[in-house]
Amino acid sequence: MNLCDLNDLRNLLGRHGFRFSKSMGQNFLIDPAVPQEIADASGASPKWGVLEIGPGVGPLTVELASRAGKVISVELDKSLMPVLAETLAEFPNAEIVPGDVMKLDLDGLLQEKFGDRPVMACANLPYNITTPVLTKFVETKAIRQFTVMIQREVAQRICAAPGTSGGSSFSLFLQYYMEPEYLFPVPPEKFYPAPKVTSAVVRCVRREKPPVEVENEELLFRLMRGAFALRRKTLANSLASALGRSKEELLAAIRAAGLAETVRGEQLTFADFAALCEILQD
Repeated sequence: MNLCDLNDLRNLLGRHGFRFSKSMGQNFLIDPAVPQEIADASGASPKWGVLEIGPGVGPLTVELASRAGKVISVELDKSLMPVLAETLAEFPNAEIVPGDVMKLDLDGLLQEKFGDRPVMACANLPYNITTPVLTKFVETKAIRQFTVMIQREVAQRICAAPGTSGGSSFSLFLQYYMEPEYLFPVPPEKFYPAPKVTSAVVRCVRREKPPVEVENEELLFRLMRGAFALRRKTLANSLASALGRSKEELLAAIRAAGLAETVRGEQLTFADFAALCEILQD
């Protein structure tokens, strides 16, 4: 059975009485080259344990299980369990864990399933849960890297260099911990049903150390979020609203950091944010 062949896919889903769920953002791949390319890009090998989120009918799972030592796939849709039992029957190193990734204790799950084996994550993520899942990946220190397919615009944003207009507070948060790389786009016609937007694959590798060192990381992240809170406003106005500090104090700090008073948050690099953080420490 070819899990990416549309006729085989329809027959498989029909046998199991499966119905697509819009709320779960289910779009299944129908080009076998895509899961192969994602699995290759992930760098999965026998030494690795792989955490997958949302396996669908398992085309990426099969590719990962063919490369990695062990694969744990978390699936929220219970109606896919019998489908996956069939499609993954030949892969004893692939295990399906039913549940919601946002409610799972990932640290505990990874320790239980992988022990001391190095862990990566790999997934074709539903668009509507991209940010919270990536945040959880970043916050789960056992995950050394992740390769994900997400909406192309989001992929471009999280890979945008700090200080450029394409970035966001989330891209800064992610890049503080990870080094992202935009790999390749995946057009809508590669899916069934076809989404209305183009997807893209990115790989993020955990940094050995952050791009800047500050005494107060909490303040640094508040500054980064605040800088983008009122994106069309100047940095001083946006931070005044977000931090509850006077505009005069903020302007003085901006000048002391060597920045123009009219600078906008999107123009700041990590070094700029670090300088502001040190100046504004209580």
